[in-house]
Amino acid sequence: MRWEAQALVPTPDTLGGQGPALLPLAGLVRSVTTPEFAGITFHEVTAKSVLNRVAAGSKMPFEWTVNPYRGCSHACVYCFARKTHTYLDFDAGMDFDSQVVVKVNAAEILRKELNKASWTRQQVALGTNTDPYQRAEGRYRLMPGIINALAESGTPLSILTKGTLLARDVPLLKSAAAQVPVGLGISLAMTDEALSEAIEPGTPGPRARLKLVSRLREAGLPCGVMAMPILPWLSDSDEALDALFGSLAAAGATGVTAGALYLKPGTREWFMKWIATHHPELAGRYRRLYGTGSYASKEYRTWLAGKVRYFKARHGFSHSSGFSHRDLNNQDLDDPRAEEAVYPAGSIPAPVPGGSPAGSAAAASSASRPAVQDSLF
Repeated sequence: MRWEAQALVPTPDTLGGQGPALLPLAGLVRSVTTPEFAGITFHEVTAKSVLNRVAAGSKMPFEWTVNPYRGCSHACVYCFARKTHTYLDFDAGMDFDSQVVVKVNAAEILRKELNKASWTRQQVALGTNTDPYQRAEGRYRLMPGIINALAESGTPLSILTKGTLLARDVPLLKSAAAQVPVGLGISLAMTDEALSEAIEPGTPGPRARLKLVSRLREAGLPCGVMAMPILPWLSDSDEALDALFGSLAAAGATGVTAGALYLKPGTREWFMKWIATHHPELAGRYRRLYGTGSYASKEYRTWLAGKVRYFKARHGFSHSSGFSHRDLNNQDLDDPRAEEAVYPAGSIPAPVPGGSPAGSAAAASSASRPAVQDSLF
């Protein structure tokens, strides 16, 4: 990849032993800044492995993930993955938005791992930690090689993204879906363009993502929508929810999951700081609603569950799988993790009868199994 007007972040070697040392990232090749991505540094690394096994006991509907990027220029204030950046000695706030680690050899290493005799072609999920179609993907072009490697090895795959750059790979995804089951998910939880610009400033706006849903469906591909997070007092009104589910239905989404804002450590501090700055009138209400934990109160979640159910039914999603807030009488409502995220229909490839890894887009649009959202890398 060639960067225009690129600049390498100084190292002791280039400064005659003076100045800050290059970050101690495993496999670091170079750190790059460019005017095209003002304020962002890309740390290019060579990975030894890119297939990550999901922790034992997880309720995820998949056992393996690939994340070609760490950190995300989408800069979503509420991103649940922020804490994972601290594992690299970055902070969960501004560093998460501006210090992006790029596994430049991801496709090459993945292909080698998939070719091992021990690989059993279990589903691989992309986009479980940070977005694989964030803006830098337009430069690095890691996803085509990853998709090809998975499809050619007979491995089912799923992608979750906010990035409309996914449209670039529609022909490739159609080809992959003729070889293996493919699931596609778009993250979109609001139709208010101004709110979206304020709280997820690096993402394509809601209208652009709705067009992407339509494009995927017109191409014969499945597309479930993760309508998360619903923001208390900002995007949970009747008008906001009606507009959201109505727009998703019009775009042809195969299923929808909706749920309340989740503030795990690392995210909570960053989000509360944003609320205090941009909506000071809500700061106290958020502190009371979330207490000292990561979840909104049971009372709020019960209230939102009723709203979600009503508007999903109103717009034809009643019989689609993928409910974040299930039966209000279900004892699982006492357990936020149990109620939280089920992947919507279309976002997870359906298992093929007989266990064969081959599949199609039509099969991939079938119902998905439930899972809780988590941060994986």
